[in-house]
Amino acid sequence: MALIENKKIYFNYEVLTRYEAGIELLGLEVKSLRGGRGSLEGSHVTVRGGEAFLVGATINPYQPGNTEEGYDPMRNRRLILTKPELAEIAAQESKKGLTIVPISVYNKKRKIKVEIAIVRGKKTQDKRETIKKREAGRDILRDLKFLRSEAS
Repeated sequence: MALIENKKIYFNYEVLTRYEAGIELLGLEVKSLRGGRGSLEGSHVTVRGGEAFLVGATINPYQPGNTEEGYDPMRNRRLILTKPELAEIAAQESKKGLTIVPISVYNKKRKIKVEIAIVRGKKTQDKRETIKKREAGRDILRDLKFLRSEAS
């Protein structure tokens, strides 16, 4: 079960490869995420100095009145990946047209994990095709529901 999701990923991007990464958080951020307070909108992953960082994700404080001074909800958070995964991601990041984005943040046993993906942006025409497929699927489900109600 995802704690927070980036719902527009599948509409705006074509997902090529997925990875699971650990994330370095403060205690108040963990409680906040478990409460569903956070957003991955507009965030991405960068690789600098042999480490991966989640940039642009917002995690609001769990108790705003009880938060330490100087807490930045948009701070960069380090991702924990294996060396081979880091090398793959760094190589893919340097290719033109590819980017790395977080898909979701979720619990795995007692740990908080981030699912990240290497993606390619969709063109407007591809987005239109996605909308057509979604509408066709809805029409089919609507017709099936109608047929079931007539049969009974």
